[in-house]
Amino acid sequence: MVEMKFKPVTAITMGDPAGIGPEIVVGTMLDQGIHECCKPFVIGSIEILDRAAKVLGKELKYNKITDPDEAKYEYGTVDVLETGEYDTDSIQWGEVQALAGQMAIDWIMKSIELGMAKKVDAVSTSPIHKGAIKLVGIKEPGHTEIYQHQTNSPYALTMFSCHKLRVFFVSRHMSLVDACHYATKEVVLDNVINIDKELRKVGIANPLIAVAGLNPHNGDNGLFGTEEITELIPAVKAAQEKGINAVGPCPADSVFHIGKSGKYDAILSLYHDQGHIACKTLDFEKSVTLTFGLPFIRSSVDHGTAFDIAGKGIANSISLIESTKVVAEYAAKQHEKEV
Repeated sequence: MVEMKFKPVTAITMGDPAGIGPEIVVGTMLDQGIHECCKPFVIGSIEILDRAAKVLGKELKYNKITDPDEAKYEYGTVDVLETGEYDTDSIQWGEVQALAGQMAIDWIMKSIELGMAKKVDAVSTSPIHKGAIKLVGIKEPGHTEIYQHQTNSPYALTMFSCHKLRVFFVSRHMSLVDACHYATKEVVLDNVINIDKELRKVGIANPLIAVAGLNPHNGDNGLFGTEEITELIPAVKAAQEKGINAVGPCPADSVFHIGKSGKYDAILSLYHDQGHIACKTLDFEKSVTLTFGLPFIRSSVDHGTAFDIAGKGIANSISLIESTKVVAEYAAKQHEKEV
């Protein structure tokens, strides 16, 4: 008897309805490979989704659901879970609107509710607009912070998946000066410990974690900065003493090049752009953001709402397709590890 491959139930949120989110969701749900790797359904609006399908010249068949258990999960039919009735006719492509921000937040909150209730295994999120969600009182700067806060998770690890690279980040949205000061021994050590824990959950035994350096040439023994000596080397040594397979600090100008060959299971980037530039240069469209540390795994495209092209039928779905496939892959690995 052939054992059936586990297909995680995966919610795809539509993002800001005034951006390209609805269009890339259409493209994603029409991708055969998505249905082969997971059980996908959309959290959003059928009216908005149908409007996006029309600008793309596509026709979709919809199945309106109130619970993932009601989904058909059939290629050719888009299961859509709506969160209420909205004045969708007032949503204008490419404009910052309070209603659009509210709809995007409602869809996120529904994904969290389902994730906390163990009704979904993974969530793949389309882009939201920070200005729009601010108009409805959201104080968090983005998806990651919203998911961490609303799930009461002790941490939310951001990881970039790009080919063989798994890049985690000590800090996300803060100034470069603040980020350099933030990368202390204690913070770096906490990150390494959490990375080790999360990667083991997805079946990577004794993961090799490379910590990137901060200064040029790793500071060259203190000539170009002392953070490697005072913070990073002690953090790596402390991790090793805990039995974690950590190395570094590794010069940042080479660690990502070495990592793309698969030598490391993960690289810890010390600030936002250090890792973002490396991954996006390697492959912009297939750089996917994953969030570990939540009760479920969440992924996201790594581009914005693209208001300038929204509604024109030219948005590329590759990033959301990759985001959904990658999060389904990790959710399946987590399931296999648990059973």
